[in-house]
Formats: sequence, structure tokens, C-alpha cells
Amino acid sequence: MKNLWRSLTFWIFVGLFAGLACGAIFGEAIVPLADTLGTVFLRLLRMAIMPLIVASITSAVISIGNRQNLGILGLQTFGYYILSSLAAILTGQVLVNLLKPGVGSTIRLQQTPDSIPAMDRGIGQILIDIIPENPFAAMADGRVLPVIFFSILLGYFITRTREPYNTQIGDLFAGFFEAMLRMTRMIVWTAPIGIFGINAQIVATTGFSAFKSLGFYFVVVLIGLGIHAFVTLPLILYLITRKNPFRHYAGMPPALITAFSTCSSIVSLPLTMKAVNENSGVSKKISSFVLPIGATVNMDGTALYECVAVVFIAQVYSFDLSFASQLVIVLTALLASIGAASVPMAGLVMMSIILSAVGLPLEAVGIILAVDRFLDMFRTATNVLSDSVGTVVIAKLQGEDVLEPRPEEVPSSSVA
Repeated sequence: MKNLWRSLTFWIFVGLFAGLACGAIFGEAIVPLADTLGTVFLRLLRMAIMPLIVASITSAVISIGNRQNLGILGLQTFGYYILSSLAAILTGQVLVNLLKPGVGSTIRLQQTPDSIPAMDRGIGQILIDIIPENPFAAMADGRVLPVIFFSILLGYFITRTREPYNTQIGDLFAGFFEAMLRMTRMIVWTAPIGIFGINAQIVATTGFSAFKSLGFYFVVVLIGLGIHAFVTLPLILYLITRKNPFRHYAGMPPALITAFSTCSSIVSLPLTMKAVNENSGVSKKISSFVLPIGATVNMDGTALYECVAVVFIAQVYSFDLSFASQLVIVLTALLASIGAASVPMAGLVMMSIILSAVGLPLEAVGIILAVDRFLDMFRTATNVLSDSVGTVVIAKLQGEDVLEPRPEEVPSSSVA
């Protein structure tokens, strides 16, 4: 019970159910208070987004760039992570556009934008706008993609500076990131208050029927994660190794159960390494390089979840996102995933970043968070599964014999 009181998840559910109850009991009378509480939370979230992007992505690129012997192994690793994340994102995009969970929703939010800025620009203009003329102006204006682009370049060129500047600047950004992590933790702990306000306001003005579409959204995300985990990833594994993917999956339950229950790729990392080494036959040389990077930058499940969430929110606002707008979502999710994995409640942070990039109001975050914890367990398990599959794929590309039968599985009659 003592640990329960210290659990953010517990307080998020307290805020959610208290907001639903107060909205139903007090009706319109609760709206002024609820609106104020929701606004405070969202302003704190907006305050942290840009500094957090710069700190997390720059420090992540510095950390990766300082690893020795990246070479072909590094290119193969990042190539897999980019392609697997892109496959997950596209799976989510197809599902949410086909099933349209937000269309016809009765959810009514305070902010009702007339248009989405990303819809007013063509693909060519979007790609040009990624390059900031003034990165500080881009930060001040809340333009996410230029800030991510600048942070990646900055991190890369910091790794190219000579000593002692390389270490000094790297330490500076590591300290900056640590400070932003502490600030983000504080802001995240205000989420129960914001969730209370946002959900109380919704129930007071539209009633409980508004949440029917949220259940549909929940199912769409689970379908997408299931397709990626049990169709896309096994297909990738088979095409590269020409071995039965079940052999690899059979060794993963301990790591997946740990990821599912803790919602942390890092916590499950030792079990994931054990599984790919002992069950799938990957060398420690490969797993010790690929898996830690995957736990930092590879977020297939999270990227799928966030992209479905953003399109769902656009549908709630009755916007039919153009191809260019959805391209912004894909690019932002891929780029933001570089540093977001190390951030507390990475799903909340990534969603806020993508919403800002597209130009949708952040208040919809309060609705999504109602089911976030449940989906977090599934998407973290998907993240870990993708990391493990990637490790086996890279080991095969490096010439290792993976997924071979263990000695005790070989019939005695076939042993010379």
C-alpha cells in the first residue's frame, strides 16, 4: 500500500475517475475550475517540450556517435531500427485511416482549431521547412521538426570536435539532459491534476458518450501492435534468416513479461540479452552493441501508438489529414524516437511533440492518457520484441549461425 501511494499510475487513475465523477455530479459548475487545472498542466507541458527535444536528442546523438567501431555493424543496426519503426508507423496509419475510430466522436474540447498548419503546406515545403533559418526562432515559435533537425546535426558535429571540447560539450549536454529529466518528472507528476480537469470538463459538457470512440481507438492500437509483433517482425526474421521465427519467440516470454509489467525496455534488457544469446544463438559481441542502442532509439510500439493517437485526435476534431500532414507525423515520430525513450512517460512526451509538429492542440493528451497505461504495457513489450528480432537479424547479416538447433534438440541418430 505504501508503494501504491507513490505510484504515478495510481494517481493518474485517481485523477481520471475523480474528474469523471465530478463532471457528472457538478455539471457545468465544475467547468471553470476544470478548465484552469487542465490549462496549467498543458502550459507546463508546452514549457518543457523544446528544451527537452534539444537536450534529449543532442545527448543521444553524442552518446551514439562516441561509440567505437560503428562501421557496417552500426549502419545495419540503424538501418533495421529505421525500417522496423517505419513499418510499425505505416501499419498504424493504415489501420487508423481505414477504421476511423475518431470519426463521429462526441468528444468536445475547449480548443477548436479552424485548420491544421501542416495541412496547408505541400511535401516540398515541409521538407524545406525542416531546415531552420534560425534555430532559436524555431524553438520560440514551437516548430518541432526544425528543432529536431538542428539537434541531430548539433549532436553529430559535437562528436567530430577534438578533445577536450568533445568531452566538455558532451558533459554539458549530458548535464542539461539530466536537468530536463528532473523537470519533466515534476511536470509529469502534475498529469493527474490535468487529467482531472480535462475529463471533468468533457463529462460536464458532453456526458459519458464521448468516451465510446476512445474504446474503439484502444482496440485499433492493439490490432496494430498485434500485426507488427506477430506478422511484420516474424516476416522480417524469416526473410533474413530463413529460419522458423517461433524458435526465437519461444525464448522471449521472460523478457516480454518483464517489459509488459514494468513498461521499461531498460529494465528488461538483461533478460532480452539472455534470450538472444542462449536461445537464438547471437554472440555477446552483437547483442551488447545492438540491444542497448535499441533500448535507446528503437520504439516501434510507441511510434505506432503515437501516430494512431494523433490521427485519432485529428478525426475527433473532424479534420481529414492530408498525405503531407501524415508525412509530418511519420517524420516526427521517427526523429523524436531517437531521444524520447530515456524520458519519463516517453509516450506522453512523444505525443506532445507530434501534436505540436502537426499543429493540433495539446489538450487532447488528457483524453488519451485515460487508456495510456494499459497500452503502455503492450507497446513496451512490442518495443522489446523488435529489439530482439533486430539483434538476430543483424547477427545473421554479420555471418553468425543463428536459430540453430541446440545440441539436446538434435536426434542422437543424426550425430556422427
